[in-house]
Amino acid sequence: MATLARKNLTIGLIPADGIGQEVIPAARTAIEAVGSDIPSPKFIDLAAGFETFTRTGTALPPETVETLKEECDCALFGSVSSPSRKVVGYSSPIVALRKILDLYANIRPVVSVSPVVGVPPDIDLVVVRENTECLYIKQEELRVTEQGKEARATRLITERASRRIGQMAFEIALNRPRQHLTVIHKSNVLSVTDGLFRETVRAVPGIEPKYQKVTVMEQLVDSAVYRLFREPKVFDVMVAPNLYGDILSDAAAALVGSLGVVPSVNAGDSFVMGEPVHGSAPDIVGQGIANPVASIRSAALMLRHLGYIKGADRIDNAVDSVVREAAFLTPDLGGTARTEDVVSEIVKRI
Repeated sequence: MATLARKNLTIGLIPADGIGQEVIPAARTAIEAVGSDIPSPKFIDLAAGFETFTRTGTALPPETVETLKEECDCALFGSVSSPSRKVVGYSSPIVALRKILDLYANIRPVVSVSPVVGVPPDIDLVVVRENTECLYIKQEELRVTEQGKEARATRLITERASRRIGQMAFEIALNRPRQHLTVIHKSNVLSVTDGLFRETVRAVPGIEPKYQKVTVMEQLVDSAVYRLFREPKVFDVMVAPNLYGDILSDAAAALVGSLGVVPSVNAGDSFVMGEPVHGSAPDIVGQGIANPVASIRSAALMLRHLGYIKGADRIDNAVDSVVREAAFLTPDLGGTARTEDVVSEIVKRI
């Protein structure tokens, strides 16, 4: 669903927390290396994240949102160090941005090019995750009953959100060689919520006949995880509600060696934001060994979505050649290269 490339591109940079502050500059460097295929991109540095929250009392400053809406064509987001415990006043800025900017689709290609031992050589699938609802609406409550504490969460699935994520998934599948889509759900147990998701997505070809070319299958989420590891090549495009898509895409990253090589974009009808799949990796922050590949690939995916096909191809081809030759791999892929070494080599090949 690419749009026409803009003559002048303004990109918001939100490194956020942890290694996001190391890999988002790497993505910027790769974009700048493309040169004339992306003429004079403008970059705006923006704040968000848990570290921002601890300094200012807000994880997503209003000026960041305003700048994204008023000045930016797209953005790159790094990673968030969201605490596992409840922190009063804090909520995830990336979840908030997806809602505020209506970035309803999280698109995560999982492709193997790495020679790492144990990594299948021909993994090529896409997880399309609904990005705005399910349990991620964060409507939770804690009650005290006679039996003790009782926690409840509301899960929201709507026909509108299910239809448009279905349309996005069908469009992606239609433009891939296999033209195959698997609908992920658990409607044998959650017959109302997952039932609505399943029925709405499967109805999309009836609304848009061009999608009738796509072969549609479905899989219960638990068996989908099993088959993802046992038979990954049965999948081409997978479409899932928010929580399932989150789990499946992280699990799929294990098939290609590391979360550090898997990109994503959060896409809506008028804005797109690249985001590497990995987290903030506090155990390696500041050591200079973070893998920049996922962020650089996310930049290419973002550019491709915007219509900068040639520039995106140059970045992807450079990354693939570096990973494939295995001379510049970071420790997560079994190598000894530093972040700056990988970035330098990719830039040379762009």
